[in-house]
Amino acid sequence: MPIDPTKPYDSDNIFARILRGEIPNETVYEDDRVLAFKDINPQASNHILVIPKGEYVSWDDFTKTASDQEIAHFIRTIGKIAREHGFVEPGYRLLANIGRHGGQEVPHLHVHIFAGEPLGPMIARG
Repeated sequence: MPIDPTKPYDSDNIFARILRGEIPNETVYEDDRVLAFKDINPQASNHILVIPKGEYVSWDDFTKTASDQEIAHFIRTIGKIAREHGFVEPGYRLLANIGRHGGQEVPHLHVHIFAGEPLGPMIARG
């Protein structure tokens, strides 16, 4: 169910629970500010979720309230993960859903990395 990204952070969301160690995950990268793990319902042969460890509801919230250093680190880390997993060639896709129209379902900023196969059009039209 899509969320309202203007609401306050919900510390009981699934990613907050993963960060607290309450729900297991298959970690592929972790440092003091970022966690990346395999999606439990992959939409491509490689599907990694990258989340900041701070309490940010959405991309909008993150870019409005995080420090410049935290934003730069998060973006650089996404690139580092893609390089370390060999996604740069032949290519990969990044996706961050924001709000109801964007299809965001978890009120914690997360970026999807999809790779490992041709991914088709950017937006499927029905």
